[in-house]
Amino acid sequence: MLIAEVSDKFDLSQDTLRYYERIGLIPRVNRNKSGIRDYTEEDCRWVEFVKCMRGVGLPIEVLIEYVELFQQGDETLEVRKQLLVEQHKQLLSRMEEMKTVMERLQYKISAYEQTIGEKEKTLNRTSP
Repeated sequence: MLIAEVSDKFDLSQDTLRYYERIGLIPRVNRNKSGIRDYTEEDCRWVEFVKCMRGVGLPIEVLIEYVELFQQGDETLEVRKQLLVEQHKQLLSRMEEMKTVMERLQYKISAYEQTIGEKEKTLNRTSP
């Protein structure tokens, strides 16, 4: 699959895909005889994984470390698992923080709705 197709499929720019490859966020993509990137299904799974993990805020550095460990083989299974467990804990913590912020926002929105509702009642009473 050509980079343009992968870009469209995962809604990532071609520059982003090249960058991810250059920094080791995804393993090196094979190239055809013309030197053009030729993404395999496995490459696409890496792109999908990285997009998902970045989408929830995992740092690039953590993902690079994960890819490097993965490439070292099965002897890194436990280390990789621990890396993901730690990121899971951090994500849960951020979700709790977001929940608190969402509740505060909802309270503020409700307060504004009440204020606007009261103003409208006042306007309706003073209208001819």
